[in-house]
Amino acid sequence: MHAEIYRALTTKPVTRFVADFAQAAARRGFSIHNESKMDMAHTFGEHGAEVAEGFDLHMIQICKPQKAAKSLSKNPERAVLMPKFVMTFSAEGATQIRFLRYGRALIAEMVDDAEFPSSLEESFNDIIAVIEEAK
Repeated sequence: MHAEIYRALTTKPVTRFVADFAQAAARRGFSIHNESKMDMAHTFGEHGAEVAEGFDLHMIQICKPQKAAKSLSKNPERAVLMPKFVMTFSAEGATQIRFLRYGRALIAEMVDDAEFPSSLEESFNDIIAVIEEAK
């Protein structure tokens, strides 16, 4: 596996899923970095860009600050793969959830660091557990 898109859906409205996701994330030591900017209709509007009616894409940036601080202090080159986003939007009568995760081989290929692939894979698994709890 080089990279894959994790796909899930819920019957919860986007805003309810986002709130439940934030709570589930906090219980696992994660924080949401971009709460005021995750609603892309609002963010695009702030820049004068118009979106289609009903556009409700939320790009949620999630991080575990304690783990990230230690990881990046060890090797700042890891930063290129550290931003993690969970995307959620309405489509086909449900709230769709997407998350891009990289496989160990791809991580090792991009960042020469023996510890990093397993650490990042653990974070990906934790984020999927947060999604599953929130949906």
